[in-house]
Amino acid sequence: MKKISWGSSRYFSAVSIIFSGILLATSFCISGCRNSGNQIPDVSNININLQTYRFDKDLYAIDTNHVAKGLQLLKVKYPDFLNYYLDTVRQYGIHGNFSDTSRGGIDSLRTDLTFKDFVELEDTILKHFPDSKDIDNELADGFRFLKYYIPGYKIPRIYYLNMGLSGNWSSFPVDNSTLCIGLDMFLGEQYPFYRSIGVSAYMLSHFRRQYIPVSLFNTVYQTMHPFSQEDKTLLDLIIQRGKEQYFLHKVLPHLPDSVIFGFRQEQLKWCDENEGMVYNFFIHQKLLYNKEGHNILPYVYDGPFAKDMEAPSDPVKYTPGNIGTWLGYRIVCAWISQHPKTSLEELINLQTDPPRFLEEAKYRPK
Repeated sequence: MKKISWGSSRYFSAVSIIFSGILLATSFCISGCRNSGNQIPDVSNININLQTYRFDKDLYAIDTNHVAKGLQLLKVKYPDFLNYYLDTVRQYGIHGNFSDTSRGGIDSLRTDLTFKDFVELEDTILKHFPDSKDIDNELADGFRFLKYYIPGYKIPRIYYLNMGLSGNWSSFPVDNSTLCIGLDMFLGEQYPFYRSIGVSAYMLSHFRRQYIPVSLFNTVYQTMHPFSQEDKTLLDLIIQRGKEQYFLHKVLPHLPDSVIFGFRQEQLKWCDENEGMVYNFFIHQKLLYNKEGHNILPYVYDGPFAKDMEAPSDPVKYTPGNIGTWLGYRIVCAWISQHPKTSLEELINLQTDPPRFLEEAKYRPK
């Protein structure tokens, strides 16, 4: 595994050696919150009534010769959701007019339900997910941990959908009581049509079945604490992302980091080996307190590799684009080690300004 040396990139200058010496004098190993001595709590006694629905199956089971009648029957099972799906999610414009005399939206729906590519997509979903029992169990475990840490949280209903590969999100909220998961967005990295709809290679790890709980609980977190990037410094953004990751690690403690972060194993290994240099890069490039979106946002969103962190001539890039999120998680872990009695709910609601948070974390990367 390649490790960055001070001379391997024009972005790490000799000045950094001074900073490195300071780090060596005061550093300690931050191996991640999972290895800090905290035990995974026993949540087996927390009862969860998780209600999930295979809306995709029910929709594609409609007799396409009698779509209006099929929708009337679906309305009985999905009284609060059907119109939202038809008119807001898919924008058919049916507006509850489930009659044979209704045209337009009904005809569009019938076309979609009989279109060869969409029918084959649903068949593929059924092959990968003949039922949702295993996923339901994983999500229920996550909600048990969430209830352990935040007892007042109300468990939402979950609807599994076929979005026709047109969804902007693999999971999304309807409201505080309803969340949706597009199963067509979790058919595996080898599913051939993801590339044809513009999915970048670096994003394919997010399209694995194992990523469903991460996607869902990331949506849960975002409904409680939406990511705010307007007029924010990079330090603020990476701490926001760090809290988000800390939350995911707490409610999904049995998932490996490669799944939760959506990184390849070699990227995680690179991050572990170069933690001090990554932090030094942000300091040396004067990025931590930079507010210019085009300079800082690439570090907290997924990308092919970290902007400017490896030499342009390097034929293979090991840095994950979203490296700021990984660093934010490390900083949050360091903060928690200094404030071990802080609950998860207190942490994510904490309004401490970023410079003070960093100071209180006493973060010293290895």
